Amino acid sequence: MKPLLLISAITLMLTGCNVTRQASVSEMDATSGIVRLTYGQAMLQNARTDDYVVNGTATKACQQMGYATAFAFGQPITTCTTSSGPLCINESVTLQFQCRGIAVTSPTAALN
Repeated sequence: MKPLLLISAITLMLTGCNVTRQASVSEMDATSGIVRLTYGQAMLQNARTDDYVVNGTATKACQQMGYATAFAFGQPITTCTTSSGPLCINESVTLQFQCRGIAVTSPTAALN
């Protein structure tokens, strides 16, 4: 029974834990229409984001630059931010979005 418990404990430690992270805007470039969102991920964590919330955050950033909406492109870029010897303790994950379209604002919204 003890070997089974030990194997279960090791498996649980190696799989890490799943956490949901809130990505925040880290870079906006109006000329190229690129928005980058970043979140942190600690060692042994399997961090993820809510696609709906992330897309909404990117679209809002695009609209601030005069674009209509945001589309995700490319793969997440993972960069080690804190290391201890050969181990990466903390990572930064960057998601990229392309802004498209022209944002149309109503004249009454500009007055408020």
